[in-house]
Amino acid sequence: MHVALTGATGFLGLRLLRRLLDTHRSVTVLAHAGSGDALHRITRFFELTGSPEAFTAGLPHRLRIVETDLALPRLGLSGRTFQKLADSIGAIWHSAGSINLEGDLPELRRTNVEGTRRVLEFAAAGRRTPVIHHVSTAFVAGRRRTGVAYEDELDDSDGFENAYEQSKYEAELLVHAWSREHGRPVLILRPSILVTDLPSHPELPSHPLLVIERILRDARRAAEPPVPGPADDESWCGSAPRPWNRVRRSPGPGGRPRVRTVGHPHGRLNLLQVEHAAEVMVRLAGLPPSGGVDTYHVVHNRDVPVPTVVALLEQLVPISIDLVATKPDAPSALEALLDFYPGMTAYLAHRRRFDDTRVRTRLGPSVVCAPMSLDYLRSGLAPWGGPLLLSPGVPPAALPLAPYA
Repeated sequence: MHVALTGATGFLGLRLLRRLLDTHRSVTVLAHAGSGDALHRITRFFELTGSPEAFTAGLPHRLRIVETDLALPRLGLSGRTFQKLADSIGAIWHSAGSINLEGDLPELRRTNVEGTRRVLEFAAAGRRTPVIHHVSTAFVAGRRRTGVAYEDELDDSDGFENAYEQSKYEAELLVHAWSREHGRPVLILRPSILVTDLPSHPELPSHPLLVIERILRDARRAAEPPVPGPADDESWCGSAPRPWNRVRRSPGPGGRPRVRTVGHPHGRLNLLQVEHAAEVMVRLAGLPPSGGVDTYHVVHNRDVPVPTVVALLEQLVPISIDLVATKPDAPSALEALLDFYPGMTAYLAHRRRFDDTRVRTRLGPSVVCAPMSLDYLRSGLAPWGGPLLLSPGVPPAALPLAPYA
């Protein structure tokens, strides 16, 4: 069976490609037209991650690179080329998409919803009736911040934290409708937040947490820390939100500005090693389909407590973060700047968990992940060939992980 992959040069797509090449002699890469030399970028990833020289040397013979545009009918190809390509594919992995948490809905719909629509049209055009493996996100669960999100749920009644979540939800609706219309099986894979311990490199896709680090650092530079005044030493008063655990109105140790952000001290986030996610996804794709839509949460079996994430951010950027129940009524200059990036901090208030019973039932104990330590997270944020520079005033102490219950 010949397989096609979109998003092959992305953070997850490169790992999926590596796994697919373990089980397929060749892969068709549906690369975004005009985005650069996809074969070179793929080859550099495998070189930098220690793949054998014989493996990387054979990539030009095992990869068929087809430049496409998911925003256009027929993927931007001529009618003849499109049909010939569609007739040659036995399975489609759709991993391409925008993960911009700050993007507006029309922009994200063009990429995540309309791009999915074009891939579904491509799948319907082929005479081999290819199986679709659609990469979504566990965060289609939306704004519901407590309880359990189950794999068979797809509901927008609670709304969404950001336009990214909504666009992925709408893409899943398309996939379900397409499966019903064509009577074809589809696999939907919902990963949580994917991370790696591979140090950052300019030729590799950016670590997702580095985006947050850059936003915090840029905002820190742009906003001068406030000068302490008499009000900073007074007891809590006024309508500004009270921190969950303590009052912090004055600058922190060493002049580190304090940032109040909505969050919960018992909150938790699900972070998963991207390499493990790719392995689980490819294994799930190898299982017999039910005939309809099979949805799986590809998540870690242990959540990371929000205080651990806060500690990591404080080690990366010279700020002190206070978790508060509601947005400050009188934000500081730094807090006002960060309020332009609501998608970044919304998850600090989440206490829900993602149920992955189906995955554990189908794959057994082998699906259990390696522990997600603070050291692991630090390693993925360090520069290539050098140590991670921690911000002054915060020791790199490890923090415990919360049980997945």
